[in-house]
Amino acid sequence: MTGRLDRIKRVRPPGAPRDRRAADWVPYLLVVLVAVASLIGLTIRPTGETKRGTADFVVVAAAAGLRWDDLDPQRTPALWAEAGKGSTGWLSVRSAHQVTCPSDGWLTLGAGNYAAWDTQAVHGKCPAAVPEVTRPDAIGANVTAQRAVVRTNQDKLPYGTTPGALAESVRCTVAIGANAAIAAARPFGRVDQYAETLPADPKKLLSECVLSFVDLGTITGSGAERQAAVAAADATLARILAARPDRSLMLIAGVADTESTSRLHVAIAEGDGWEGGWLTSAGTGRDGYLQLVDLAPTVLAALSRSAPEKLFAGYAASVSTGRPADVATAMQGRNDADQRAIAQRGVASIFFAVLAGIEVLLFLAIVPLLMRARRHAGPAAPPGPPARLVAVAEAALIAAALAIPAALVADVAPWWSSAHPAWMFGGATFGLMLAGTLAVRLAPRYRMTLWPMGAVAAISAIVIVVDLLTGARLQLNGVAGYSATHGVRYTGLGGVGLGVFVAGLLLTAGSVAQYVGRTWRPVVVVLLGGLGVVMVGSPYLGADPVGAIAVTAGVCVAAAISSGGWLTFPRFAWSAVAGLAVTAGFAVLDLNRAPLEQGTLGRFLSALGSGTAGPAMQRAAAANGQALLDSPLSLLAIAGAVMLAFCQFSPWGGLNRVYGLHPAVRAAISGTAVASITAGILGGTALGVAGAAAATAVPVAVLTALRVLLHAADRTTPPGESDGPGGPLLRKADEGELTVTESAG
Repeated sequence: MTGRLDRIKRVRPPGAPRDRRAADWVPYLLVVLVAVASLIGLTIRPTGETKRGTADFVVVAAAAGLRWDDLDPQRTPALWAEAGKGSTGWLSVRSAHQVTCPSDGWLTLGAGNYAAWDTQAVHGKCPAAVPEVTRPDAIGANVTAQRAVVRTNQDKLPYGTTPGALAESVRCTVAIGANAAIAAARPFGRVDQYAETLPADPKKLLSECVLSFVDLGTITGSGAERQAAVAAADATLARILAARPDRSLMLIAGVADTESTSRLHVAIAEGDGWEGGWLTSAGTGRDGYLQLVDLAPTVLAALSRSAPEKLFAGYAASVSTGRPADVATAMQGRNDADQRAIAQRGVASIFFAVLAGIEVLLFLAIVPLLMRARRHAGPAAPPGPPARLVAVAEAALIAAALAIPAALVADVAPWWSSAHPAWMFGGATFGLMLAGTLAVRLAPRYRMTLWPMGAVAAISAIVIVVDLLTGARLQLNGVAGYSATHGVRYTGLGGVGLGVFVAGLLLTAGSVAQYVGRTWRPVVVVLLGGLGVVMVGSPYLGADPVGAIAVTAGVCVAAAISSGGWLTFPRFAWSAVAGLAVTAGFAVLDLNRAPLEQGTLGRFLSALGSGTAGPAMQRAAAANGQALLDSPLSLLAIAGAVMLAFCQFSPWGGLNRVYGLHPAVRAAISGTAVASITAGILGGTALGVAGAAAATAVPVAVLTALRVLLHAADRTTPPGESDGPGGPLLRKADEGELTVTESAG
């Protein structure tokens, strides 16, 4: 009895002076701690230098539809030799059009920004349209529709693109072929030097101007038809190589798609300073990847000319080491990024649709179990659910929460090279889900109420952290990551990964914080949250400063209410100050970087200062609307919110009891909601981040609520007796009568 009394908290009498302890200053130190911990990662930069060659002439030889699987040492000797001598990469041909058809690709090449020839929707194959080119004299030409195309891009599209900006940056240009004339034309349509076909001796023509565009043809179809088109392009390239000017840079590119399915295409740079290695740019941040809008800045950088201010969206390409010398090993076979991206697109749609359907059905199946689990303390309480049914439900909830982390790890296996990639990926993911569920279930601490939540959250966060520390290789072209064909992100943390990481990080922090004193719970949340902000915001890890700001907001909210109580005005004020401090720090550091090193936040603020941020805001709003309607993650977010609302506000939910017993868990779930919704809206993915967070957090939150309900009627038993979980122990007397064993105190 004395021991129990000793553990009773002493209450301060009314009017008595309050002791001032060091711990009372913890809330005031949180602002400094979270700001410093969050910003320190931005000061770390990897060592290295940009390697890029220069030239007196640049020849851009391009073919719409040209892919790496078209190249062969026997059938395309010129292309194969250029790939072996030069620097190579995969080209993402995103334009202002949903489908980058040949005209859109050539126009984007000449604009240095996302452009579109027209606004007509494309279904199936791209139309075989050739631009009308007139010859007012024997030297140059005019692209008839150029003025109308400029008005379309300026007035109807949200990129503020000026077609012909590249041609305006040099003294004169040469175009060989009608499609090449689109890239070489100035904004008013004039092409300085023009030839419909490659002359018998093109040496003089290619030396007339510092920049020449040559159309190698359009590669379409399949089988023998496609091989014939590629062979013709290779023969044309061989003639160009024989006549190229001295000290010239050859840029060979597949500038467009030829059907509605986006692909990755050929990018080769060959010349002095471009020998071997991967092509990359500050726009992609990934070795071996270029954007179509990077080609125009690359041309000007090679010619030692400055890019036009505010017109180009891309960044000049550079060369990084590490590419295998053999072209086939580097660009084809299992390393073919285009093949993986194609497989990823199909499998990802299946995976998230199946995951959304399974979790919705699982939530519906759990509702009757929750209702049956809520027992009363009276002697006539109905029996609880069978232990085996509870065990199966818990295992299913754990497996569902681990689905996206398992999908990320499954990308270690080359499932995309299988004859049946969806089945191979599904089998690998299911096996990893099973292994993770067994690891959580067989742990000695499994019976602890918060263990499943904390263990699943920690596994999820660790998977993301390890992936970021190793270069985010699991997310690039991964089912639970992002595709390079979309032309939006090539490195760092994607929307799905961000949602999983936010949920894993904050639920881990909440579970750990619950085991320390109330005063120190905010410290635990801030320490883990600050490290998470560094992981998300560092340009060399997560590379998502906007996501880092959202995570900061979630961490501040979680820290403010982790010790219990509501989000009062003083707590909100401290959270707001901390969030503003981190946001301001990110902005200052990002703006002070060189333009090529700035992240999305710095670029947006720079555009805001120059008055050109309107198109970016318009694009983000349009992206949010499209993502909200198209993504199964939106269904996951809505289903998760409905399930949490049921668990909190219905008489059978149990989540309010969880929050009362474990206030740090309530803080973690609240912070996850704030961070994921904010990140999705600011990042243009609507409920995408929230859906990924819900897929991880809601199943383990429901599991925790189920556990608390099963123990809601537990009583303290006398020494030597045990009622077990779920209520008073029901026993049969020797005479067959049902009796209830009451436990003392």
